[in-house]
Amino acid sequence: MKKKVLAVLLAGAMALAMGACGQGSGTETSETAGGEDAAAEETDAAETASDSQETTEEGEEVELTVFAAASLTETLTEISELYKEEQPNVSLVFNFDSSGTLKTQIQEGAVCDLFISAGQTQMDQMDSTADPSANTEGLDLVLEDSRIDILENKVVLCVSENSSVPLETFDDMAAALKEGTILLGMGNSDVPVGQYTQKILEYYGLNEEELAANGRISYGSNVKEVTTQVSEGTVDCGVIYCTDAYSAGLTASDYATPEMCGQVIYPAAVMKNSQHQEEAQAFLDFLQTDACMEIFEEVGFSRVTEG
Repeated sequence: MKKKVLAVLLAGAMALAMGACGQGSGTETSETAGGEDAAAEETDAAETASDSQETTEEGEEVELTVFAAASLTETLTEISELYKEEQPNVSLVFNFDSSGTLKTQIQEGAVCDLFISAGQTQMDQMDSTADPSANTEGLDLVLEDSRIDILENKVVLCVSENSSVPLETFDDMAAALKEGTILLGMGNSDVPVGQYTQKILEYYGLNEEELAANGRISYGSNVKEVTTQVSEGTVDCGVIYCTDAYSAGLTASDYATPEMCGQVIYPAAVMKNSQHQEEAQAFLDFLQTDACMEIFEEVGFSRVTEG
């Protein structure tokens, strides 16, 4: 009897042990399978995130800030529409003003990716490779090897329809200024078009300070202001660019020669502190294409020729 009881007890104990082992094995298998599923889900999620990131980078919107001389307003606005088709993810933001004003803004820390000046002076003042006599402050704001002379313009004399003095040439303008019979519109001394006008006055032996003191000169902060003075008839004549005369519907009565004021060259360069140097260089390259040059040439710009 005792042997039978002992046998039963041993059989029960073995059954319990086997059951426990079976449960433990089942649990371990379930956890392992669950872990594999979770790992697979994490891998899929990581791949999806990676794909999403690549898509974002490929379609990333870039805002490119371009500082440009006021005389480029119409042409660059038109070109921006072409570039939108070329690079739909690049948004162009323009700041048009006198080159002197733009140079000051850049120097003071304004965000600028690409600068297009109407004169070499303003670019030289920020270029570490320029002559120290031009870059007197030792500024280093121009990206190395990005600077290029992109366009050439012409300085012209435009006569107001309201002028009572017959004027056709710069010779006529100089003679009338000496006689004190006209009011001349010209740019300020920190504006390229004003600097070209100063050279013309010097060419004719005219004293700008005396003319201004005698009320013979009306100044404008940029070429657009001088153009407006001529258009509105508040001056007898003005010295502006042929491109601005074209845009304003004015007739250029005479063209200044290189002997009178030198060549009117527009340099362009990517700024050293730009966060989008590659995109800025790409747009600068685009501006030099035949399609863009056609737009520039329509208003009077031309490719730069050796002077």
